[in-house]
Amino acid sequence: MGGAVSAGEDNDELVDNLKEAQYIRTAPVEQAFRAIDRADYYLEEFKENAYKDLAWKHGNIHLSAPCIYSEVMEALDLQPGLSFLNLGSGTGYLSSMVGLILGPFGVNHGVELHSDVIEYAKQKLDFFIRTSDSFDKFDFCEPSFVTGNCLEISPDCSQYDRVYCGAGVQKEHEEYMKSLLKVGGILVMPLEEKPCHSESGKSRLVQLPPLAVRSLQDLARIAIRGAIKKVIRQETASGSGHGLKGTPRAKRRRVRRRRMETIVFLDKEVFASRISSPSDDNSCEDLEEEPRREEDRAPLEAKPAPPVNFLREKVLSLPLPDPLKYYLLYYREK
Repeated sequence: MGGAVSAGEDNDELVDNLKEAQYIRTAPVEQAFRAIDRADYYLEEFKENAYKDLAWKHGNIHLSAPCIYSEVMEALDLQPGLSFLNLGSGTGYLSSMVGLILGPFGVNHGVELHSDVIEYAKQKLDFFIRTSDSFDKFDFCEPSFVTGNCLEISPDCSQYDRVYCGAGVQKEHEEYMKSLLKVGGILVMPLEEKPCHSESGKSRLVQLPPLAVRSLQDLARIAIRGAIKKVIRQETASGSGHGLKGTPRAKRRRVRRRRMETIVFLDKEVFASRISSPSDDNSCEDLEEEPRREEDRAPLEAKPAPPVNFLREKVLSLPLPDPLKYYLLYYREK
């Protein structure tokens, strides 16, 4: 499925197209889609197709079309602090976007049938945490993934505020899916599709991760990072500092040049000449100056300044031991 919107040249243009088509309608969903580059979840040899509104499958690895994920995100009505269960979590792309909205006190669990896909998802999650420029702009609820059949979840597992089933299920399993929800929760899933089966063919109850209380050390890290972000926002408001936002992305300008000509037929010969316009009355110097100005502006638009991570700068400037600073930064590379 997919193809509902035009392909983008990069992740931001894909999001622009999803917004224009009303698949993305709320600011939190838009921010999550912009923060995680869809191409990062593709294998290198297939990245040229990452910004098309199409599903992608390679072996057991699967990504739904961007229009599907955006509809799911909007339908789930995600809020900070909620618990989320992703049945058929795949590459972890959706779970990671959800984690940006749930915040540090949410719960983010995924169940995936294939163990090789679980390893792939963990690699992509680790890459996002270590290298993404977006990570420090959010309070992230890190997903936890387990291997198993989504129809064989242990009955003593906790219920969730939000459940998404990406794996197709039959109508007869609708009540089972609803049993995973808390009262007042939201379930999004496809119906009337062939149910999944475990690789071994044997029934094995899936034990979901426990809803553990965060350690005091982890809570302290969340509080310290939150306090620093608050200082940065105050400095931005007072004009004495910078915010967490990076440099605004450069907008591509689509320039369409049209040349107007008049064609004169005279005794079987053709003569072409340009139609004069008010702008043609200017001197030749004026006509040459405009392209020069365009050339002068082009490098500025094509090469925006790299974003500065002010949270990282603040943490590194604190009078703390280096191991503690790196802990506050989640041991990120940049």
